[in-house]
Amino acid sequence: QDDCSEFRSQFEAGGRLSCTRENAPVRDASGRQHINKCLMCAEKFKKEAQREGGTLQRNKLPSSERTKQ
Repeated sequence: QDDCSEFRSQFEAGGRLSCTRENAPVRDASGRQHINKCLMCAEKFKKEAQREGGTLQRNKLPSSERTKQ
């Protein structure tokens, strides 16, 4: 299991996380390799922020627009 809890307090709104480029390869749950754990978590946080943003945007649409989707 990927545990990114050590980086959660460091990421900014929008899923941005400042990472070093040290070479310490790690694989995520899907088997994809990343340069290091921080960069893996940065990508994970970015995807989470996009999903949350998409949900919020969908909820802001008028009900007539939501039924079209």
